[in-house]
Formats: sequence, C-alpha cells, structure tokens
Amino acid sequence: MQSVDLASWPRREIYEFFSGISHPFYSVTFRLDVTALYRYTKERGLSFYHSLIWLCTRAMERVDAFSYAVAEGRVVRLESRRPSFTHLKPGSESFQIVTMSGEGDLAQFCAAAKARCESQDFFIDPAGEGIDMIFLSCLPWVDVTALTNERDLDVDDAIPRIAWGKFVEENGRKMLGFSIEVNHRFIDGVHIGMFAQELEKLMAEL
Repeated sequence: MQSVDLASWPRREIYEFFSGISHPFYSVTFRLDVTALYRYTKERGLSFYHSLIWLCTRAMERVDAFSYAVAEGRVVRLESRRPSFTHLKPGSESFQIVTMSGEGDLAQFCAAAKARCESQDFFIDPAGEGIDMIFLSCLPWVDVTALTNERDLDVDDAIPRIAWGKFVEENGRKMLGFSIEVNHRFIDGVHIGMFAQELEKLMAEL
C-alpha cells in the first residue's frame, strides 16, 4: 500500500468533512439480476456463493474509491482487496469466517474457496485479518431488503460490508436483494453505482 498525499488528494475536502462525523457509515440495498450468473455456475458445477464473492472482489477493485483505507493514522491506497466471508458447514448453526486471497480466475477461486471451507476447523484466524478485507455474507433464508452490520465505532474502519439474501423470481428472472455498507469518508453514492455497474458488466462477460 502507498501513503496518500492529502494536500494533493482530490477527495481531501470530503474526507475531512465526514471525518468530523461520529458515525460516517451508510448502507444501500438494491436488486441485482443474477439470472445469467446462476445459470453459468450451475452449468459448470461452481458455487454460486463463491462465484459472487469473487465477482464482488473484482468489481470493487475496478473502482478506485474502494482502494482507500487508514493505516496508523494516515490515508493509504491499497493494491488489492481480500474477501473475508462467512461459511456455514452442513448441519451446523455456527458459522466460520474464511479469509483468503481473491487471486486467480473464477474457477480457480471457487476451487480454492471450497477446499478452504472444507478444511478450516476454527472460527476465525485473527492473524489473517487486515484493513484490505471485504466482509461478505449471505442470508439465503430471507429476501434481504435492508441490512445493518455490527461494528466497533471506529471512524477509520474502511472495510466494505456486503450481504445478500435468497433469490426472488420476478418475470422469469432471478433477482437478489443485495446490500453494501461503506464509510462515507471514502465512498459516495456514485461509487456504489460504479461498483454495481462493474459487477453487472463482469457477470455479463462470463
């Protein structure tokens, strides 16, 4: 990661404005058409969940605003983001946190995520946590129309939080309630829009 020169950073004024707010976090929930992605994963025996995690990571890395964080009191620009996602083993009610690299293509990531989920026998690895993560989760039992996240009230927390719910059939399409929570010091609504567009583009390119 690289330190950011605040004096020349175009976002400095907005960053400083929202830095004076005790709770600079906000969330947006929207519908995502995943019909093509669902068909693609089923035809190839891939996990839809792991596939969407990989796609979210790639889409986020395409939007520069999601590259910024705070490290030791200074603004830095990250080289990449790592997905950190929940995993519920079959027959269990206790989930695990799996954090891993998002490198490789879609099939490679799905294979690596499957192996990691099957082998991990602990809840979380604190040593693997870092400011470069993306938190991702899924609530496949409910149609998600809004969502909040637990957090320590740390205004320097720039880890995006993403979650989605179960499929909803609408006019023959599979629609997903999709929620993203971000820190307004770094990310505005336009950047969430750009992320959504990149995610849709990546799904269309499969």
